[in-house]
Amino acid sequence: MKAMLLRVGIDKGTDGALAPIFSNGSFEYIPLSEKNSKTIEKRTFETTLGNNGLPFSKYLPDKIKKRKLHFDPEFETYTYGDQTSKRNYLLKLEKTDYLVFYAGLTPFENSDYEEALYIIGYFEVEEVIDFSKLNPNEQMQSIKLYKNNSHIKSEGFEKLVIIKGYVKTSKLLDKAVLLSKRKLNKIGRNYHAVSPEMVDLLGISGSIQRSIPPRFVTANNFENLKNLLNIE
Repeated sequence: MKAMLLRVGIDKGTDGALAPIFSNGSFEYIPLSEKNSKTIEKRTFETTLGNNGLPFSKYLPDKIKKRKLHFDPEFETYTYGDQTSKRNYLLKLEKTDYLVFYAGLTPFENSDYEEALYIIGYFEVEEVIDFSKLNPNEQMQSIKLYKNNSHIKSEGFEKLVIIKGYVKTSKLLDKAVLLSKRKLNKIGRNYHAVSPEMVDLLGISGSIQRSIPPRFVTANNFENLKNLLNIE
């Protein structure tokens, strides 16, 4: 059994902003904006309400509020998809492995938390669907089954890989779990690396600022991850 840690959600590189973390440790999961102009997605940062009942745009710059959402992962039917080089990592996952998501969060009207990378949720893997291996009829069936996924709404499916999580054992966390610690590189710039506590706990290390390459928690440290996230 293993887990893959993958960065998701809005970030400064794509939309110039991070999602908020509040004084009690709760947060909003805000997805990236959608780059594909042909998407059938209608939701925008301005029209989508977060857990606190406020639109996502409340926490974001005005200039991006009308952008459509690339809601991936989505925590309604629990799917995550990709057809870039990340697909090769997703294909390493097997049934009952875990896909753990982390995101950049910034404090909103509080000084109790730091701007950092936090674990925000996870899937227990039910199925790994490689569209390149499906015949046309199987592809059409998968399109119907996984219609909530942003890639189904906006792209071709030739290289798409979708991870489907078990509904009962996948979740968006109520409170974020700190994963990173700021460090300085050789030219004095800040970057986010795995914190010393998480290095010891999860057996992963180094910069986790980017989503590639994702980090894998192996069987030796898997129980520590389960305890950290209260996975039964």
